[in-house]
Amino acid sequence: MANEPLIGERLKTELSALYRSPDRHYHGLAHIAALLALLDEHRAEFADPEAVEAAIWFHDAIYDSRRSDNEARSAALAADKLSRADPERLPRILAMIEATATHALPGLAGKAKHDAAFFLDMDLAILGTEPTAFDAYEAAVRREYAWVEEAAWRSGRAAVLQRFLARPAIFHTHTFRQRYEQMARANIARSLAALLA
Repeated sequence: MANEPLIGERLKTELSALYRSPDRHYHGLAHIAALLALLDEHRAEFADPEAVEAAIWFHDAIYDSRRSDNEARSAALAADKLSRADPERLPRILAMIEATATHALPGLAGKAKHDAAFFLDMDLAILGTEPTAFDAYEAAVRREYAWVEEAAWRSGRAAVLQRFLARPAIFHTHTFRQRYEQMARANIARSLAALLA
């Protein structure tokens, strides 16, 4: 059992079915694939890449745009599925998943905190992509919230984006600040201008 991966093929198949839900326009399998690609690209920088991979697979497993407890519910699903596989690493995996609710660093120490910082930065990397990719992301998220009336969407989305801009740095790690911070701030400012127009 110790040699089995945390996220085996059977579990990937099970989770993939959740990510294929027709109401997911951004928080689907393409998002997971993008994060897994970033994990591979930065694998040498992680102390426990397998735990980060587990957090990636589970962090949006439960996603309902009408609820505010998706991260907690996703963490609960991870706890249920992984508790027997690796109870020792489970707390830091759950902490990473739950931290995606605010994208603030969870109360972890040392290498686990370092890994969490990279994981959260990967989840936000879309903010610092080229404008066309960022605009496609924004449009996809809007489709996930199609039930929200336009004025309420504009004010709610603007509040989320303003919180990111108000942070001293959007990204926790030097690596991601160097690569994405400037473009992320430009994209967010442009989106805010449109939302508030």
